Amino acid sequence: MTSSEKTPSEKIDGRIRELGDWRGKTLAQVRALIKQALPGVVEEWKWRGVPVWYRDGMICTGETHKSVVKLTFANGAALEDPAGLFNSSLDGNVRRAIDIHDGDKINERALKTLFRAAVAHNQSKLKKKAPVPRKAGRSKKV
Repeated sequence: MTSSEKTPSEKIDGRIRELGDWRGKTLAQVRALIKQALPGVVEEWKWRGVPVWYRDGMICTGETHKSVVKLTFANGAALEDPAGLFNSSLDGNVRRAIDIHDGDKINERALKTLFRAAVAHNQSKLKKKAPVPRKAGRSKKV
């Protein structure tokens, strides 16, 4: 099977294996937490090698850099973050990120709560876009 024939989940598995260090372990841990918090979450592989998780819209990306694993939440600025997990990209109007460094302990409970909040936000946006059904028997005024 060629790289292009692999599923997004298989590509993420491969990235975790190829990293082979704390970044791979951290990405695997974050991925497991997303799946625990959001059973059936959709995994994608975008932008030439970035894992992305979706449910009713984008939740977050999981980028791996030399010194950090970065979780960027697509609508992070709209989310409550009582545990103060967001520590990067704080100046933007839409996104917020969590930079995880080697040796950082992940607050699993708070991160799962943030994943769920991201989905709730996505779902609220979908409800706003849904057309309002008209009542039967009423004609439209022109």
